Amino acid sequence: MVFACTGGGILVPIFLNKVPVPLAMDAYPIAIACSFFLHYFFPILREVLQKSPIVDASFTFLYEVTRASVVVKFTGIAREVIPASDFSFPVFGPIFCGAISGCGGAFLPLNKGLDPIKSKGLASPMFTALVGATFYHLFLSLYGEENVMQANRKAHFATVLYFVLNNYNNKWGFNAPRPKDVPVEKKKKLK
Repeated sequence: MVFACTGGGILVPIFLNKVPVPLAMDAYPIAIACSFFLHYFFPILREVLQKSPIVDASFTFLYEVTRASVVVKFTGIAREVIPASDFSFPVFGPIFCGAISGCGGAFLPLNKGLDPIKSKGLASPMFTALVGATFYHLFLSLYGEENVMQANRKAHFATVLYFVLNNYNNKWGFNAPRPKDVPVEKKKKLK
C-alpha cells in the first residue's frame, strides 16, 4: 500500500541517488496507515465523499495541489542533479523524473511493468504529470528567473492550476452548453 501511495516518491529519489520519501519522512507511512484504517473501518466516509460535491471538490483540490507539488519538487531536484549533455540544460531527465513522480504508484510493484498503459493508454494522472513536468521544466529552463520575476512560483502556480482544473473537468466536465437555436449538423454516413 505504501508503494502505491508514494510510488513516485520512491522511484524518483532512487533515480537521483536520494533517500525515498517514505524512508525520509516518518509521517508519511503513519498518514497512509491512518488513511487506510479510516477507509477500511469507516466506509461511510466514502459515501459522504460521493454524495457531497463540496467535500469531493475540497478533497480533489487538496489531492491535486499535493500531487502538483510533488511533481514540481522532483522536477526541480532533477534539474539540479542531472547535468546538461547535448543542450545548455538537461532536457528529458527532469521531465521523466517529474512525470514519474506524479504517477509512479501506477507501476508498482515493478512486476506490473507497463501493463497500466498497455490497454487504455495514459490515464489522466499520468498525462497531467507529464504535461505539468514538461511545462514547469521548460518554462524555468527557457525563461528562468532572469527574464520572469518569481518564475519558480509562477510556474508552480500554473502547474497546480492545470492539475486542479483538469481533474475538475474530468469529474464534472466544463463544456459550455450549446445554444438551443443553433442547429447541430449531423455527420453524413460514408458509403
